[in-house]
Amino acid sequence: MTDLDALDRDDPLAAFPERFDLPSGVVYLDGNSLGPLPRATRPAVDALLAGAWGRDLIASWEGNGWMAAPLRVGEAIGRLIGAETGSVIAGDSTSINLFKALAAALALRPGRTEIAVVADDFPTDHYIAGGIAGLLGRGHRLRAGAPGPETAVVLAGHVDFRTGRMRPMVALTAEAHAVGALAVWDLSHSTGAVPLALAAAGADFAVGCGYKFLNGGPGAPGYLYVAPRHQGVVPALAGWMGHAAPFAFASGYAPAQGIARFGVGTPPILGLAALEVGVGLALAADMAALREKSLRMSTIFMEGAAALGGFGCLTPADPDARGSQVCLTHPEAAAIMGRLAALGVVGDFRPPDILRFGITPLTLRYRDIGRALACLAQARGE
Repeated sequence: MTDLDALDRDDPLAAFPERFDLPSGVVYLDGNSLGPLPRATRPAVDALLAGAWGRDLIASWEGNGWMAAPLRVGEAIGRLIGAETGSVIAGDSTSINLFKALAAALALRPGRTEIAVVADDFPTDHYIAGGIAGLLGRGHRLRAGAPGPETAVVLAGHVDFRTGRMRPMVALTAEAHAVGALAVWDLSHSTGAVPLALAAAGADFAVGCGYKFLNGGPGAPGYLYVAPRHQGVVPALAGWMGHAAPFAFASGYAPAQGIARFGVGTPPILGLAALEVGVGLALAADMAALREKSLRMSTIFMEGAAALGGFGCLTPADPDARGSQVCLTHPEAAAIMGRLAALGVVGDFRPPDILRFGITPLTLRYRDIGRALACLAQARGE
């Protein structure tokens, strides 16, 4: 049997759980849906409220760096995802950023009418893609499956939210490029949890959220990545914060240079302040150690669940194809998840029969995995 206490003693990330404000007695396995509160977030936001907003008021836009926040936080996220300097902007929701990315990709491939999508991806991705196709008309449509000669853009989630399967970014990006299409990646279930190298993979666009593994808080701003070679496109959402001179209040739109032109409305300063704390924590951790711990934890959990019997497992055994979550199946999944919550183990249920457990190495100890398995055996009730 694995010695979980020994793993905790030898864990190079052992100090990180203490940097989060987690309820006593709770094993939180839902950080892939909403990350817990970093202890540094409250003082950071309190300081902003009392000082920048409370004291300096409107002068804070320049004097306290508010105007620079989307690019500053975006640059930090860019280091996490292996992006080129000056290619990420933070702000807006993941869905809004996806609209911007898809619209830009379609503009770069005039004459092509297809958006290729993965059948089981997160529903909002399909909703946004379908909305753009309907808005454009002119025969634009979604295509399920492999891209073809009419495909303008391939849209894919990096980690399947239902199964935890991680898709091969390099191979799928190359497949898109081989037919002349562009690749847009949704990194919401991988940023801050698995190593990413967007530039090396040749990705064209990417989006992600700030409230899962980045621990930016509920509804935290998302981010948009645009490869430098595509930053000349004029955004479909041409907002005043993407203008070359927003405070000139000109009647005509003149796009800013580089990634700044993808700004839209007034930056969400409170949300960006909280997100910046979470991103800083992720950057403080060694990603190789984080990935090693994630895979070891998920392996322990998967093997332990298999030993209990009665559970199926949707998450791949192959570590190279695994994100940072474990998804089990059981006919009584909803009831079991409810009983787990009563025992102090928090995961989530996804219809029709999926028990989903986020593996968040910065907030979990190995002994938490052991307790979760013991509670799972009890909650199964067989």
